[in-house]
Amino acid sequence: MLDIRFVRENPELVKENIRKKFQDSKLPLVDEVIRLDAEYRAAIGEASDLRANRNKLSKQIGMLMGQAKKDPAKAAEAEEVKKQVTAQADRLKELEAKEDELQAKIQEIMYTIPQMIDPSVPIGPDDSHNVEVQRFGEPVVPDYPIPYHVEIMESFNGIDLDAAGRVSGNGFYYLLGDMARLHEAVLAYARDFMIDQKGFTYVIPPFMMHGDVVKGVMSFPEMDAMMYKIEGEDLYLIGTSEHTMIGRFIDQTLEGTSLPLTLTSYSPCFRKEKGAHGIEERGIYRIHQFEKQEMIVVCKPEDSMDWYDRLWKNSVELFRSLEIPVRQLECCSGDLADLKVKSCDIEAWSPRQQKYFEVCSCSNLGDAQARRLHIRYKDEDGKPQLAHTLNNTCVAPPRMLIAFLENHLQADGSVTIPEVLRPYMGGKSVLVPNKK
Repeated sequence: MLDIRFVRENPELVKENIRKKFQDSKLPLVDEVIRLDAEYRAAIGEASDLRANRNKLSKQIGMLMGQAKKDPAKAAEAEEVKKQVTAQADRLKELEAKEDELQAKIQEIMYTIPQMIDPSVPIGPDDSHNVEVQRFGEPVVPDYPIPYHVEIMESFNGIDLDAAGRVSGNGFYYLLGDMARLHEAVLAYARDFMIDQKGFTYVIPPFMMHGDVVKGVMSFPEMDAMMYKIEGEDLYLIGTSEHTMIGRFIDQTLEGTSLPLTLTSYSPCFRKEKGAHGIEERGIYRIHQFEKQEMIVVCKPEDSMDWYDRLWKNSVELFRSLEIPVRQLECCSGDLADLKVKSCDIEAWSPRQQKYFEVCSCSNLGDAQARRLHIRYKDEDGKPQLAHTLNNTCVAPPRMLIAFLENHLQADGSVTIPEVLRPYMGGKSVLVPNKK
């Protein structure tokens, strides 16, 4: 969310940013919020004058009543002044109600106007205009066919979608045996990678949050498309641990010396995932429930771009340690959620599809979440400043398992286990299918 003062002083810059995000329908909102802001400030000014005048009139009434003991005419004059005070009190009440109404309207619009994007963001209307930056590892297409990921899992008796459908509906799964163990092994390895190699603090956060936190961490379109609400409660299931990890600092002023906060969190994630189509979108690729290891950074503004680069590089390093080729894809302006300043995807190579697909998303949100949630830190002079927040996927199985299985599948149907993962798999170097 932008600072209203910035919008007021730079309306054309804000409008140009909206155009770059191909959201022209929001252009009138800039002039509208500036008009409302002017009304709001005028109401505050008039109310302030009335309060000052009320104090002046109250003193005048006291003086007149004191004089009325000697001059009865002063009592009548005091009564006339009291009528003025009453009338002004009524007007003040109207203004206070108007202030509340205008403030609510302004906030609603400000929640809708997108964050200013970084100048380095490529311009384009949708994800088809995202830009490949670089590749890591050599993508390989083996000389034997790579089955659909569900078929690979079924060869290990490792998945039951039918039972999950009966129990929970489409978009859910049972993982069994080696597949379930592999799922947990990847999460455990990612956890230890972030703790031991990157020095992040491990956190298990709440898996539900209040509505005010939801509004603070994401845009309304995202909220509608993603969130499950608990009926009859002011609680939502999280779509990613980023939500409650950032929400942890709501209404807090942190010591500047404590920054950056570098955190890695585990959680289940729950998403509506509207509009999933096609075979590659089924199976365990796009589902309503999954688990994820996340990276979160809260830092000073001057450090946020450096942390952005460090975060996505962590993902690359992790996937390459698992011998999975990946690429970095810069998200274009139209593909950025409204709170994001800059974002990129890390995509893993799919030998089956012979293309890359998203497995991680790294985002710098600038001060957008901090402004909404009132997350500040004390600078060197003790003055409160808005922090910057960033997040990045470490690993998100089971989607990540698709990349793992496809890239490690052998001609005989076995799956090799990279050396770094073997301690988490009971020392196994290979998984052998048990179903033909």
